Amino acid sequence: MAEPAHRRWTIEEFFDWQETQPHLYELVGGQPQLMAGVKNVHDDIVVNIVSELKNQTRGTGCRPFTGDGAVETGPDQIRRPDVGLDCGNRRPNSTLAAGPRLVVEVLSPSTRDFNAFDKLDDYKSVAGMEYILLVEPNQALAKLWSRTSAGAWPHRTINGLDAEIDLPNVGVSLRMRDVYDGVEFPRMPKLVADEDEPSTPSIR
Repeated sequence: MAEPAHRRWTIEEFFDWQETQPHLYELVGGQPQLMAGVKNVHDDIVVNIVSELKNQTRGTGCRPFTGDGAVETGPDQIRRPDVGLDCGNRRPNSTLAAGPRLVVEVLSPSTRDFNAFDKLDDYKSVAGMEYILLVEPNQALAKLWSRTSAGAWPHRTINGLDAEIDLPNVGVSLRMRDVYDGVEFPRMPKLVADEDEPSTPSIR
């Protein structure tokens, strides 16, 4: 079945169509968007984070999920974070997270950089979402948005392998050293935001 014509699809229509596709898509503004491929370093970081979340949330009712799962961010919007933490009543045969409280995205050339990350507002709109974490693959650097009781989303930067990412509302603390376990950084770290540009890479 070919990619649907330019009309707004419902979530149900999208998932029926997705089941017939060899690749994963997101639903954005009622239209499917093919997800880009990723590098090994991206997968290494994803596996590390999933492993830590699984160990730290065992027995709590929360379970990590990967990009095969999805988060409903609007009536015709489906996003697939690299990693998420679902604390809702998970249905075994469903693709959607029932109660996502944390989403993690490892940056890549397609997602660009911290400031240009276009899924941020979508994730902020999800009821019950508490944390949005963006991880830079080429340097020990992450940015965390946390929802306050008033509904604001302040953010902070976590820098260096000795730092920790504290997520107290879900009972998790991620050590940056564990997030980047087995990852070899470029000798001259080049941030994702600069990967497609010919200028001198940023050095931190």
